[in-house]
Amino acid sequence: MLPYAVPSPSPSSPGPTSPSPACLDSYACDLLWKWTDTPWLAEGSYYLLIKPLRIIAIVLIAMLTRYLLHRTIKRLVGATAEGSVPTILKPLRERIPTAHVDPAMVVPERRRQRAEAIGSVLRSLVTAVVFGIAVLLVLSELSFDLAPLLASAGIAGVALGFGAQTLVKDLIAGLFMLLEDQYGVGDTVDLGEATGVVEAVGLRITTIRDGRGVLWYIRNGEIVRVGNKSQGWALVIVDLPIGFAGTEEATAVLRTAAASVALDPELSPEIVEEPEVLGVEQITVDGAVIRTVVKTTSDGQLAVGRELRRRLAEALENSGITAQIAASRMYLRPQAPGTGGTETGQGGAT
Repeated sequence: MLPYAVPSPSPSSPGPTSPSPACLDSYACDLLWKWTDTPWLAEGSYYLLIKPLRIIAIVLIAMLTRYLLHRTIKRLVGATAEGSVPTILKPLRERIPTAHVDPAMVVPERRRQRAEAIGSVLRSLVTAVVFGIAVLLVLSELSFDLAPLLASAGIAGVALGFGAQTLVKDLIAGLFMLLEDQYGVGDTVDLGEATGVVEAVGLRITTIRDGRGVLWYIRNGEIVRVGNKSQGWALVIVDLPIGFAGTEEATAVLRTAAASVALDPELSPEIVEEPEVLGVEQITVDGAVIRTVVKTTSDGQLAVGRELRRRLAEALENSGITAQIAASRMYLRPQAPGTGGTETGQGGAT
C-alpha cells in the first residue's frame, strides 16, 4: 500500500487575501488600498490623508495671503514715503499751491513716519483677519461646532464694544486722523481746550505742548475740531490806529514800510505775496484804523509779523503821525465855577 502523500498546492491557486474595504469609491481610499493593501488604513484615509492635507492647505494659503497683502502694503508705504502717489492721496500741505514751496522741498520725514504708522496698523489688521479666518476653517475641518463659538464671540464682542466704546472711538478717530493727515509732529494746532505744538501723535492719544510749557494729553475721540496753523500759508494782519491824521498820508507811509519788509533778504523767503495796505478798516472814537496784510509761510508767520509791526510803528513815528494821534487826544478842561473867567480854563492832557 502506497503511503499517503500530502498534495502540494497548485501554483495557480490563489492564497488567502484581505477583505476589500468598503470605501473603494473614494480616490484616497483606493489609492491607499493599492499602496498598502491594508483595509483599516484605506478606510481611515479621510482622516489620515484628506483632513491633514486640507488643514495644511488652509495654513499655507493663509500664510501666502498674508505675505502678499503685507508685500502690497509695504510697497504702498514705500511709494507714499517717496511721494510717488496720486495728488488726491497726498497730504493737505502738499496739495495746497504756493508761490514759494518746491514740491521737492517738502519735509519727507513726517510723510515717512505717517506712512509707516498707517502701514503698521494695516499689517496688524491683515494678520488678525487672515489668521482668524484660517483658525475658524481649521476648527471646521476638525469637526468643531462653530455655531456656539461664533455666538459666544458675538456676545463677547458686543460686551466689549459697550465696555470699551470710548477706546474704540479713540482708535478709529486716530486712524482717520493719520489717513487724512490732519496734523503731525511739529505742527501748531488749536484743538479747543489746548493750543500748542504737537509733540507726539498716536492712535489713541495726541500730546501737545502749549505756550506756557504745559503738556496736554488729548484723546483722539474727544477732538471735534482741529485748527492747523502749520499747513500751507498764513496771513499776518496788522491794524494800526492813525487818529484823525490824513488817511492818504498814513496809507503811503505804511505802504512804504511794508514794502521794506518784503525787500529784507532775511524775511523775503518767508513771504508768499507782497504786503498790501488795504486802507481804513474801521472808525473809532480815536479816529481811523488802517489794516495791513501780508501772506507768509506757516513757519515764518511770527517772524514776519513781529518785524512788520515794528517797522510800521517806526514809520508812523518818524512821519509825525504818532504826534498827531497824541495831540488829537488833548481836550479842553471845563472852567471851574466861580473863577469869573479870569483864567483860560485850558487843561492838559488826561
